Amino acid sequence: MGRLFGTDGVRGVANADLTAELALGLSVAAAHVLGEAGSFEGHRPVAVVGRDPRASGEFLEAAVVAGLASAGVDVLKVGVLPTPAVAYLTGALGADLGVMLSASHNAMPDNGVKFFARGGHKLADELEDRIESVYEEHRTGAPWQRPTGSGVGRVRTYDEGFDQYVAHLIGVLPNRLDGLKIVLDEAHGAAARVSPEAFARAGAEVITIGAEPDGLNINDGCGSTYLGLLKEAVVQHGAHLGIAHDGDADRCLAVDHTGAEIDGDQILAVLALALREQGGLRSDTVVATVMSNLGFKLAMEREGLAIIQTAVGDRYVLEEMKRHGYALGGEQSGHVIILDHATTGDGTLTGLMLAARVASSGRTLADLASVMERLPQVLINVPDVDKSRVGTSAELASAVAEAERELGSTGRVLLRPSGTEPLVRVMVEAADIDQARAVAGRLADAVKSSLG
Repeated sequence: MGRLFGTDGVRGVANADLTAELALGLSVAAAHVLGEAGSFEGHRPVAVVGRDPRASGEFLEAAVVAGLASAGVDVLKVGVLPTPAVAYLTGALGADLGVMLSASHNAMPDNGVKFFARGGHKLADELEDRIESVYEEHRTGAPWQRPTGSGVGRVRTYDEGFDQYVAHLIGVLPNRLDGLKIVLDEAHGAAARVSPEAFARAGAEVITIGAEPDGLNINDGCGSTYLGLLKEAVVQHGAHLGIAHDGDADRCLAVDHTGAEIDGDQILAVLALALREQGGLRSDTVVATVMSNLGFKLAMEREGLAIIQTAVGDRYVLEEMKRHGYALGGEQSGHVIILDHATTGDGTLTGLMLAARVASSGRTLADLASVMERLPQVLINVPDVDKSRVGTSAELASAVAEAERELGSTGRVLLRPSGTEPLVRVMVEAADIDQARAVAGRLADAVKSSLG
């Protein structure tokens, strides 16, 4: 069996890959593993459980709650809230673990189970591996040790989580948003209530789209993966900016007043300069991934800021930030981590901070984002090749070296094996889009001939 845990929990088609039995079993296993690791010593354990609005989240939530309670864990059900809200509440309430049911930006039929450790932090790889092995061991026959009588977990609804999370968001803002008109696209997802409430309490005039989840329409032609509706709405309403979340609201993309997209790299650039001005950008360093646009790197260097680049994935960004105490990091996709105020990417917090910068500076988002020029970026997926040989093919290395000589300091090349599919991603950046396309095409041909 392949590894159940991916880079962001256990995910798959609900009721096919991700069944009630699997969700229940993983929850029991998590309770046992975290208990063995000493997380529950000396007290009765408590878990915070939340979900996005997907229809399948209803039965999966029931399975997770049943599993935890059967293992002797008391459960606080916070209902439909963003992933970062569940992480925050896990820490704020002193809970021993948190569980979020969501497949983020995936289509509605998918769902996922994500665990948080005490403090609201993502589980370390070794704990996930241990949960998986314990789950497998008991799935194939070894009986669980089950509490009885007063030892079983108690379950209650915790509606106060909504206001606690919104109050936290408002409390960390450096300034109010009075005078701003903002369009919010909630992707019919987990932030459909939280985000408009937070922006309104912060003083903004709020217009919402994609804020009527019915369990079936999450991420359906809206949200951070489909910015068309938001661009139209911002221009139509004469708004100062627009903010788009994904289904579980751990990411944020934006649109300026002209309807132009502002991606995660540009958001990072704006927030980095704002944080430095406020004295909060520790070591004058931003953490990003190898997929960040070269224009971002050049802009930060020009501003005197250092960049550390990690492998693709917000968990790798977070690990690097925690290891060295950096304050800001993120991905081009809109996962932005502001570590002083969140333990994971938080799309609502990111959007609020971006809007706060617009309000305090008196400048448009377009003007603020112009600190970096997004260089043309071409990405080609080359399928049906032996991705394991990317780093060992002399022929391919020669083709890459030739491409890098041609591009010089105004471009770059990145070859990356897919983590889940038999393909290699070829990414080329250059000052000129035609040159980027030509170089990417030649490299894609070289990948096919070298690794095919």
